[in-house]
Amino acid sequence: MFLHLGGDFTVNSSDVVGVFDIEKCSVSRITANFLNSSQKSGKIVNVSDDMPKSFVITSAKTYISNVSPMTINRRSKDDF
Repeated sequence: MFLHLGGDFTVNSSDVVGVFDIEKCSVSRITANFLNSSQKSGKIVNVSDDMPKSFVITSAKTYISNVSPMTINRRSKDDF
């Protein structure tokens, strides 16, 4: 199954490692370091130019999305 992250971006749901609220998680130094290192290595994909609400970690990349983590989680459950 595929998971729609917003805009024109979908990922294979079996590749998703986690879906996180960017506002709650980015205050952690560990998360901030992870996002910074992912950005430097070119593994960040911005799904939209709108205000980010979540980030989705997959086996290959990290997607910054304007869709709330609750909506993404609901979409993943609707697939099954």
